[in-house]
Amino acid sequence: MDIPSSKPLNLTLSLAVERWPIAGTFAISRGAKTEAVVVVAELAAGNARGRGECVPYARYGESVESVTMAIEAIRPRLAQGLTRTALQSAMPPGAARNALDCAFWDLEAKLSGRTVYELAGLPAPGPLTTAFTVSLGTPAEMAKTAEKFSSRALLKVKLGGTHDHGGDGARIAAVRAATPKATLIVDANEGWNEGNLAANLAACAQAGVVLVEQPLPEGHDGALARIQRPLPVCADESVHDRASLPGLAGKYDAVNIKLDKAGGLTEALALAQEASQAGFAIMAGCMVATSLAMAPAMLLGQAARFVDLDGPLLLAKDRENGLRYADSLVYPPHPALWG
Repeated sequence: MDIPSSKPLNLTLSLAVERWPIAGTFAISRGAKTEAVVVVAELAAGNARGRGECVPYARYGESVESVTMAIEAIRPRLAQGLTRTALQSAMPPGAARNALDCAFWDLEAKLSGRTVYELAGLPAPGPLTTAFTVSLGTPAEMAKTAEKFSSRALLKVKLGGTHDHGGDGARIAAVRAATPKATLIVDANEGWNEGNLAANLAACAQAGVVLVEQPLPEGHDGALARIQRPLPVCADESVHDRASLPGLAGKYDAVNIKLDKAGGLTEALALAQEASQAGFAIMAGCMVATSLAMAPAMLLGQAARFVDLDGPLLLAKDRENGLRYADSLVYPPHPALWG
């Protein structure tokens, strides 16, 4: 896939920090939150405007302040004609570059009168089956949530919690009992260790889980290469951009590609291509954010084995012209939103 180069443009930049309440609480092994804080970058050339949304993530050393400062630092170069292609080396992978990269794609589409998928040389996107996330809690709490959404085709179950109430084995067993027909994937968010890895993987296999994300902490995941894995294991925190791939061999079977980690759609598409060629299955993932952040990832998701783009479903409300979700399906964005 040959992603076209951008033409130089004299661009103006606008930045906004937005807070979107979460419906209830979103809990993973590292803690819980009640709102999604996003940064929206808007690039303008004449009357045309392109937007991109990112989520600063403390796990990767990011904050709203650091991300906005990184974007502000590139403002003079945008006014001097920085292109999307040049952006890839001008900024490191991460949330800040993601917001600008996606804004570039959106702006290029509006200036050219073509869609982003056409500009990227991709086929027209169709609807995707997306996971819906069951937050970490007690087995009873998680079973109650799973039962509520048991009609969905794909559920993503957050594990990596404390060892009370029977631990993660009891959690995944309770979820499976509550939703016997759904396909289950598990995300431990680095919450397991070498001591409980085999038992937790066995419990997931027993429950018919088809994929486990990031069971061990990044940089301390060597045990994955030394055991017989009873089901596929997916790298999340251990993979960011293409430079991450060599370190995954022998330990992981799949990679969870998120635009905020890769630094935008440009790198995410390139990473997906190289990862596929290296034999990894692809998962298209997201942070908790609005449809503006999900829209570019819809293109990534077209070639993914697993899709987890449920961010807007976890919010109390989404932005105007948001993606359409119907049952387990999410539909491509309207141009009024992005692309």
